[in-house]
Amino acid sequence: MSNNILVINCGSSSLKFALINPQTQEALLTGLAEKLGHADAYITAKYDGVKEVTQLDEGNHAGAMHAIIATLKARDLFDQVAAVGHRVVHGGENFKASTLIDEHVIAEVEACAKLAPLHNPANLLGIRTAIECFPTLKQVVVFDTAFHQTMPEHAYLYAVPMALYREHGVRRYGFHGTSHRYVSAEAAKVLGLPLENSAIVVAHLGNGASAAAILNGKSVDTTMGLTPLEGLVMGTRSGDIDPGAHAYIGAQLGLDLDGVTDLLNKQSGLLGLSELSNDCREIEDAAAAGHKGALLALNVFCYRLAKQIAALTVSLSRLDAVVFTGGIGENSSIIRAKVIAQLGFLGLTLDAAANNAAIRGKAGKISGATGPSALVVNTNEELMIALDTAALTV
Repeated sequence: MSNNILVINCGSSSLKFALINPQTQEALLTGLAEKLGHADAYITAKYDGVKEVTQLDEGNHAGAMHAIIATLKARDLFDQVAAVGHRVVHGGENFKASTLIDEHVIAEVEACAKLAPLHNPANLLGIRTAIECFPTLKQVVVFDTAFHQTMPEHAYLYAVPMALYREHGVRRYGFHGTSHRYVSAEAAKVLGLPLENSAIVVAHLGNGASAAAILNGKSVDTTMGLTPLEGLVMGTRSGDIDPGAHAYIGAQLGLDLDGVTDLLNKQSGLLGLSELSNDCREIEDAAAAGHKGALLALNVFCYRLAKQIAALTVSLSRLDAVVFTGGIGENSSIIRAKVIAQLGFLGLTLDAAANNAAIRGKAGKISGATGPSALVVNTNEELMIALDTAALTV
């Protein structure tokens, strides 16, 4: 009897998937369906080192799931799926760990959609479609927010009327929890530290970005808040901004609140600062060629990241390591070098050769011989989802 786990990470216009053996931790099949909802939707699947791209006849989430099933069957893998694990962005306060899916859980995820309107509805689409396609299999939901439910009150509460928290759930939740959980545990292994006696700051850097302070394996603070807009500068998101700026921007541009929120989510961050791109690789290349906007975007991104890492150390008893992960964190030696240079007052130093070598899947220690460690750790959220799913179903 196989115990392979099908992992589903469903976005509004994409669906990422993987079939993982939780015992060997091997991904037997991986893939991504893109441009869902459009006529040119397609799916890419990688099996045994070979990639195949197929146009979707039915270019929606249901069509993507049917294509995944066809892909599994074509490779004699369909009957090897033991359970399905789903990523869900927001679990509110009701979910402090991964859980088996039932009607009550689906209703709670739906109720949290008001807290993550760009994410939870898409996650629910994936869940409902997978239940239709795999009606006999147990399914599990793994929440981005669950790992941060160990934050103390003084870290997660906003200084607003308490009724907003009690009656409407207005508080800081944090995101990227599955990545922060995996990476902090891997970092402790690299350092030879017991996870239960470690003090680590993880910077998950991609188009979405957050940092978290993790003490003895538990999240005690993080940069994202009620929504994934708070915190660091990101690809198209502003990160922290004066709340009073919303009204001012709206008045100047003739935008309502939804319009301002859309601007801060989709037109800001690296894209807004550089006036060029939200892609860090393009910005680094342009900055090297003398593009002033690109250089400005890099400098703001790195300064704000260093500032937030320093602030997060307040919640730790000491600092054992700063860990970089995510697409940018794992591949941008330039950003890592800039950030570590600005954190020298914490004792961090850089091994330039190790830093330059830590790209394209290569990871490890990038700091000098003294002071806290700086590491690059490749994240693996899909594996964490598979492991949690197997623990609850197999």
